[in-house]
This record gives sequence, structure tokens and C-alpha cells, in this order.
Amino acid sequence: MTSIFLTAARAAAFCVAFLFLAPASAKDDDCILDHCADRLPPKPQDTTPAPTPEAKRDAGFRGGAPSKDFDFYVLALSWSPGFCDSVGGSHDQCEPGKGLGFVVHGLWPQYEHGFPSDCDGPRTPSRIALQRADGLFPDERLARYEWRKHGTCSGKSPSDYFGDVARAREAVTIPAAFVRPKGDQTFTPIDVERAFYDANPRLRPGMMAVSCRRNVFEEVRICLSKDLREFRACPEVVQHGCRQREISVPAPL
Repeated sequence: MTSIFLTAARAAAFCVAFLFLAPASAKDDDCILDHCADRLPPKPQDTTPAPTPEAKRDAGFRGGAPSKDFDFYVLALSWSPGFCDSVGGSHDQCEPGKGLGFVVHGLWPQYEHGFPSDCDGPRTPSRIALQRADGLFPDERLARYEWRKHGTCSGKSPSDYFGDVARAREAVTIPAAFVRPKGDQTFTPIDVERAFYDANPRLRPGMMAVSCRRNVFEEVRICLSKDLREFRACPEVVQHGCRQREISVPAPL
């Protein structure tokens, strides 16, 4: 019996000596196998700051932003003769004899800073939905494009989105100076804005912008609330408006 106790004592002593004399790699292996987390080096902390709301909204520029996640709408009304002057008449709306003035370019969901685009949703609107866009856009191709890029971010179905486009267009009265003008005209951007303010009493400075290219009037961009019931201020849109002293306003052909 004494020999058995001596043998056990020698084995225990050997194990203790092994623990202190074994190389570090063996101890580390034991810790891994025994899950002794208290002996493992602490994991480095993730110091990456959480994205700010502004950063999340800026992600909308890269597409895929959640639908409905926007602050207001911009109704862009293109002045067809000016648009056609800049693109060289390569679109259906530029065919001679159509005599188009203002047409809908798009109804764009907008952030206070930036905008979403190409959100999740059906890529192709149905024929029934496109019927609601008839007479608003200059051609079906633009209606399809505007749905894919902007309409998908509205949180609406294609049919409901085009219905909203119609409501937004009906909310804006075109000034008399732009209804069947007899010839080319020259205005300042402020002149164009004042004409819209006079024709739309609830529209105020800071709620719209004039767009131009190479001193030619191209479109107006009017800001509306998400429910399309009110015009609203939009500083960033206004900031990017036309800065030319005078702009040419060609007449429809």
C-alpha cells in the first residue's frame, strides 16, 4: 500500500514540475482545450465609430437606400426647348412640331442633404401603371427610367407613384409667360422664380430653384412635402440653382 501512495505522489510531483517547466506553447494549448479564457490575451476592441445619421443618409447616393426613408419631394419640370438645345434634339420630346413647353422630368425623393436612388423594388412598371404616367412625361422611356432611379425610393407601388407625379404636377400652375410663348425670351433666374411665385401664391423664396446650362434655361425644381400638400423650403436644392445673370428661354418648336 505504501508503494502505491509513493507512486501516486511521484506522479503528482512530476505533473507539477511539467506544468512549470513545459514550454509556453504547451500551456497555451491546454488553455485552448480547457477554454480557460481568463488566461487568454484580451481581444482587441473595435474602435470604428458607429455611422452617423448623416453618413447613413449619404449612403443613398450609392443606391439601395431603404424606401420611404426621405424627407421631401422635388418636382422637376423640364423646359423642353432648353433641354433639347442642350442635348441636340436626340430625344422624342425634341421632334419638330411637338411644341412642348414644360414637361415632368421627375418626382424625386430627397433628403435634407443628398438623395436616395435605385432603391429596392420592381424594376419595370406594369402597363397599367404606365397609363397613369401618360401625358406627364414626354415619353414612356423617361417614365420607366424615373421609376427605376427615383420612384423605387418612394415606398409606393409604380401605379401609386405615378399617381403622386400627377398630383404634384397639378399642384403647380405654369406662369403665363411660359404658356405658348410667341418667341424666344431672355430672363434672369430671379425673373423665372418671381413668375412662379406670382402664379403660385403659396410658393415662397427658398422653395424652388432654376436650372440652366450654358446660359440656357433648362428646368425648375420645386420642393414639396412628402404628402404633396404643401410647398416647403429646401436650402440645398436652392443652393445648386442657376447662377447666371441672364438666361435664354427658347420658344417651343
